[in-house]
Amino acid sequence: MPRKAAGLTAAKVKTAKPGRYGDGGGLYLLVRSAEARFWLFRYTIGRKMREMGLGAAAGTGAVSLAHARDAAGDLKRQLKAGIDPLDAREATKKAKAAAEQEAARAAVTFDQAAKLYTGAHDKGWRNAKHRSQWEMTLRVYAGPHLGALPVGSIRTEHVTAALTPIWHDKTETASRLRGRIEAVLDYAKVQGWREGENPARWRGHLDKVFPKRSRTNAVVHHAALPWQDIPDFMAALRAQEGLSARALELTILCATRTSETLFARWPEIDLESAVWTVPAERMKAGREHRIPLSGAAVALLKSVLPFRRSDDGYVFPSRKEGKPLSTMALLMLLRRMGRDDLTAHGFRSTFRDWAGETTPHAREVVETALAHRVGDKVEQSYARGDLFTKRRKLMDDWATFGASKVAPVAGLAERRARAGHATSPA
Repeated sequence: MPRKAAGLTAAKVKTAKPGRYGDGGGLYLLVRSAEARFWLFRYTIGRKMREMGLGAAAGTGAVSLAHARDAAGDLKRQLKAGIDPLDAREATKKAKAAAEQEAARAAVTFDQAAKLYTGAHDKGWRNAKHRSQWEMTLRVYAGPHLGALPVGSIRTEHVTAALTPIWHDKTETASRLRGRIEAVLDYAKVQGWREGENPARWRGHLDKVFPKRSRTNAVVHHAALPWQDIPDFMAALRAQEGLSARALELTILCATRTSETLFARWPEIDLESAVWTVPAERMKAGREHRIPLSGAAVALLKSVLPFRRSDDGYVFPSRKEGKPLSTMALLMLLRRMGRDDLTAHGFRSTFRDWAGETTPHAREVVETALAHRVGDKVEQSYARGDLFTKRRKLMDDWATFGASKVAPVAGLAERRARAGHATSPA
């Protein structure tokens, strides 16, 4: 039982020994030690005794006796009005938390959410270029329409405003942008910055606003050389001097993507074993890719060794320190050769057509050489190897074919004329 008291004094509040002391009107002083002193308000509601803390009576931020009495008086008035003080305090806390959450939601803009999203997925990007493309499309195309808006207030009309200007002219970019906006808004919802459906979702929503990508723009494939013309083209290419010519030649010999060649570094290349290992972060599929180097590819790489600036440097460095050759260097090379009707990437299609139409090499060997995934997920889970030995024979055959002269110039000119190209030889 609390000790009876006519009332507390400021001195007693400071000096009272451990125990519970009543001040009257439901106000109590609870003393646990010289430093641990607390105010309590005790009340009964519905035959149930309840206690409510009113703060510390000692130490930093201590509540004085006068203030404790005022607080107890306010609570007694609540009780007379039929209000449970503890329930009222809890309701106030919830209202405050909701207000703070709403303020936080209103404070986070789309630009900020996008930056936090890309940072949260730092380890998930295939490579730095992939992340850069994400950030660029959001900044350039979404930023002007969504960037400064609170992420919780973004609606369908804001998303369509960002997509409409580019949906017909840059459909591929617009489609990727839509997916990226959707991902950022989903991330914002998980973080509690927005509620409700995602206004950037496609199925059952934006597919009612925009035509399908396939109906907007026909798929445009990279311009490719007919496989029959490869020997003549390779002969013309080998007559070209400079690193850009050697980079394109290696790209063709290895059937690689342009970026895989241009960003190749010497530590990836084992000339003795004739293997080029492209790390996962530079591959489109995000998996390490081993490339068997033909004799022609090894000879080519040895020929560019004098251009090596450091042991870990780029195989095809540009004039700018620490930078590789650019894609533009290859395009300019093709232009100088009078073949601006072609693209470097198109030679992968040439390789695929040659292998499929003229060789006995299995489809999965050819697709693996192109670093394509073969089969469905179940099949992929069982196919752990990379068919390296079989691919070495394939790449040797490709190099041998490229070094041959099976297509006369007249035949080349006729075929190019039939394909709608200029008839002058490269």
